[in-house]
Amino acid sequence: MPCEVESRFLVLYGSQKGQAQSIAEEISELASEHGFTAEISCLSNVEKYNLDSERGPVVFVVSTTGDGEPPDTALRFVKKIKSLPSDHFSHLHYALLALGDTNYANFCNCGKTIDRRLQQLGARHFYPTGHADDGTGLEIVVDPWIEGLWDALKKAFAKMSATNQEATAQGAIAEKKTEQDSQIQEKLDSSVVSLHLLKLSDVETKKNVAEPSVSESENSETSGAPLGASLIRSVPPLSGSSLNVPALPSSFLDVCLEEIPAEEVEGAQEDAHHVAEEGFYEVPVSRALHLTGDDAVKSAILLQLDLSDQDLLYQPGDAFDVRCPNRDDEVEQLLLRLGLKHQRNQRVHLQLRKDTKKKGAQLPSYIPKKCSLEYLLTWCLEIRSTPKKAFVRSLVEWTRDGGEKRRLQELCSREGSADYNRFIRDTNTCLLDLLQAFKSCSPPLSLLIEHLPKLQPRAYSAASSGLRTPGRVDIVFSLVEFPACPEHPERTGLCSGWLTHHVSTILQPSGTKVLAEKARSDSPKIHIRPRANNIFRLPPDPSVPLVMVGPGTGVAPFIGFLQQREKEREEKKDTAFGETWLFFGCRHKDKDFIFREELEKFVENGTLNHLKVSFSRDEPDGNEPKTKYVQHQMLLHSKNIVSILLAKNGCLYVCGDAKNMAKDVNDALMEMIAVELQLDKLESMKTLAKLREEKRYLQDIWS
Repeated sequence: MPCEVESRFLVLYGSQKGQAQSIAEEISELASEHGFTAEISCLSNVEKYNLDSERGPVVFVVSTTGDGEPPDTALRFVKKIKSLPSDHFSHLHYALLALGDTNYANFCNCGKTIDRRLQQLGARHFYPTGHADDGTGLEIVVDPWIEGLWDALKKAFAKMSATNQEATAQGAIAEKKTEQDSQIQEKLDSSVVSLHLLKLSDVETKKNVAEPSVSESENSETSGAPLGASLIRSVPPLSGSSLNVPALPSSFLDVCLEEIPAEEVEGAQEDAHHVAEEGFYEVPVSRALHLTGDDAVKSAILLQLDLSDQDLLYQPGDAFDVRCPNRDDEVEQLLLRLGLKHQRNQRVHLQLRKDTKKKGAQLPSYIPKKCSLEYLLTWCLEIRSTPKKAFVRSLVEWTRDGGEKRRLQELCSREGSADYNRFIRDTNTCLLDLLQAFKSCSPPLSLLIEHLPKLQPRAYSAASSGLRTPGRVDIVFSLVEFPACPEHPERTGLCSGWLTHHVSTILQPSGTKVLAEKARSDSPKIHIRPRANNIFRLPPDPSVPLVMVGPGTGVAPFIGFLQQREKEREEKKDTAFGETWLFFGCRHKDKDFIFREELEKFVENGTLNHLKVSFSRDEPDGNEPKTKYVQHQMLLHSKNIVSILLAKNGCLYVCGDAKNMAKDVNDALMEMIAVELQLDKLESMKTLAKLREEKRYLQDIWS
């Protein structure tokens, strides 16, 4: 029920790719429905808010990026609050929603850091902190957290008013507040658990019906048995339920398409200028090589990029952003589906709607002012992104068929969360898939620009050392493949698929010697941007021992590390160098043992002291113990690793898959420390946490 008197609160967000900002904007827009006025600002816009004098409640929505780091927009804020004196925020009442991904070790670390520091500075919760997991679906926590926020705000305003009027009752109020917060937390936890159980139950259902036999399919058709749920079809009880559909997001853009005179070329010039503004450099690909055999499960490819014409320096451990376009055929399908095929070369003109109710609405800065429609869909918008529920809700308004409209409402509703996860989120269903499935849905171009995120570059670790190969950087990638499913056709990863096709004319088969080549005038070119990693670097003291864990293409940065060490050993013959261990893993020794020759050469010349390799699909040779994955090989050398890390103050680096490998390696490390030092699990966890704090346990991982 709305408040009788409108009350003001502040919403602050720290966002890297737009998720935290989107949620903060949703809170801001819903506020008026509950009788509140919300002021919203990015944490980086310090001129728009002042927490030192803020007396109203404050709601923080913050994400985490990289290895538990704050997003770029929150860096300055986090740095500032670390230096403030105690009790600086004793006047502040706040709530915090942290976004993270449990596939990464430092889950919600930025939110937890801000939360902990605000408490140390005297600030007090008026509502329990939420920790939303992108690994299982942000909505599982975000939706009930926002739903409970409104009652918490009402109580917060009431308490703040009572505190001002009756100071002598502070003790009783504080006690009551604790009890109410506990009840809120129990309610929130109950909602989260229920949603998790619903999701798990749905996963089991999915396992049971995902692959029916031909006879089962035929029986369903002939006997009239009810069909199972799908992207376009629901089943009871959802199909007969009343729905809690989210509020319609405010539209804020007007878009018109303008003819571009044939003689005018400003658009292309503007596009090129925009690329340069974002810090990208155009570089030729001098060489492309298959690192894996034709029969490997995954294809790994090495690209040598010629930097000789660019002033680009990098260190081993750094990465390079690669700017890739959306696929031509998918852009073509989208133009056709939107009825805009013949307007592809027209210029897109954007302006804010005068009647918009969206607070802080802005024109997207990543869209050049004079770009064509085709350029917009090819280079600016992430058309492969999974549509958020707010986007699905907006599509309802542009769907004519009643049945399709109802199904879209189900998918964005609270009751349909399991179906949303099952048929959209978990299957990487994109906008084009939805438009192909819901034939009567015809959204305007403005809706796509409002809801589709910016097309992000993809980052690849440098697999070389500029000290050994000046004027060149190598990058390695696996060709990602998504098998066909009922929701979408077979696909390759956006950037890996594009790169493979883009360099196909110079792509050499595996087994070809990896030699440096000069770029030719007809060499394919790509746009790259250096991304310095000031943490995932070799220690400045070369005598520090190293343990490196990098299965598959996760070995890439360690090739750079070892090339650097090899060159340093040649130039500094009197310098002491610490021992080096590398744990590598792949499926088959003869199919996907990438960089095998180079790694064996590092062992021969003493740059790499210990190379331990696991083959998950091969049987071990002779009497060797079976070590299916890198963590199994590590357990065999537990004593050495623990000694390096805790007795010799060495460094441990992990690079690769976050979802399974990084977790398994972390579990193995805890087991090793517990066994070698005779510690319980809690103490072992604390020991690992200390290594992280000292920047001696470092990860460069991805999901």
